[in-house]
Amino acid sequence: MHTTQDTLIAGIRKWVEIESPSQRPDTIAALANVIAGDAAALGLKTSLHKVGSFDAPALRISNRADGNTRKGIVVLGHMDTVHPVGTLQENPFRIEDGRAYGPGIYDMKAGDYLAMSALAHEPETALPVDILLTPDEEISSVHSRGFIEDFARTYAKYVLVAEPARPNGGRLVTERKGIGRIRLCTCGRQAHAGLQHALGRSAIKEMARQVLALESLTDYERGITVSVGTIHGGTTPNVVPGRCEAEADFRVPDMDALQQLQQRIESLRTADADVGLQASLNLRRPPMNKTAQTQALLDTLLQLSAQAGLNIEEAPMTGGASDANFTAALGIPSIDGLGADGDGAHTLHEHILVDTLVKRHEFWRLVLRGLG
Repeated sequence: MHTTQDTLIAGIRKWVEIESPSQRPDTIAALANVIAGDAAALGLKTSLHKVGSFDAPALRISNRADGNTRKGIVVLGHMDTVHPVGTLQENPFRIEDGRAYGPGIYDMKAGDYLAMSALAHEPETALPVDILLTPDEEISSVHSRGFIEDFARTYAKYVLVAEPARPNGGRLVTERKGIGRIRLCTCGRQAHAGLQHALGRSAIKEMARQVLALESLTDYERGITVSVGTIHGGTTPNVVPGRCEAEADFRVPDMDALQQLQQRIESLRTADADVGLQASLNLRRPPMNKTAQTQALLDTLLQLSAQAGLNIEEAPMTGGASDANFTAALGIPSIDGLGADGDGAHTLHEHILVDTLVKRHEFWRLVLRGLG
């Protein structure tokens, strides 16, 4: 079977024009049904799976024979996007100067389509292949994480992730930082800001100190970043605020860095003994670190990419996370960034490079055929 650039563009456009933001599970479910129909029409097996309490399913696309439980290739992707319904009006699908635009086209509907189409063109793969498309990756896979991990433990010898290739060369990703949240709450004492100001203990004043302390934990050389993103506190301007809450994002390159950060958070103290402090750290995605087995898999993929006419390299560790973080933490060789080449993820100029699609498709075919 042979596929063309026009065929790939048509298939990708169909999925892009079904808007599917994470906050609208009904639209994700509609997209899942369309993708399942497209996969079935190409001769692939499909099934929908409930993930947690989410109202949109995960979709499994497979060439695995009934009863075959051999570990093989698990391809991960997601159907949800960050773009709200209506974005197509601002950013309609179009091709300009060799770039195809549209909400979610780069992150990551084009990558999903390339993987599905390649599998349909390589039905006799050395290992069984399962493509797992989840509905909530853009909101940290809070519902589908357990499903992903259980599926990978059962079926994965290798995990390949169709997230977008890194810009400027379509590079592969072997390492991603762990990602999490830090929550702080300061508890002071309310008082009238004019009549009894001295009796008050400002929770916001204390939080201002704590924000500076959190931000100071960023260590670029170590690869640790802490960014306070939201603060909420007080009632009205004429009341000394009795409560303030803040939430910060953190990224760590490895588990040692996480432990270091945890110790720093536990050592935080208030400058005012009359103000209480509550602090918690929650790791949402563990770090994705490269192992010897991952390096061996990467070496094979780079050889196959050259056969497809691509000059792909390995990207440095990235601060963005994906579902590869989960599977890598299980000890399964996992490589990310096999999706479409382009740029602008999560923006209105998100796009893919049209003239790379056929070669990326061929790359997927060679990988699915050759891994054993």
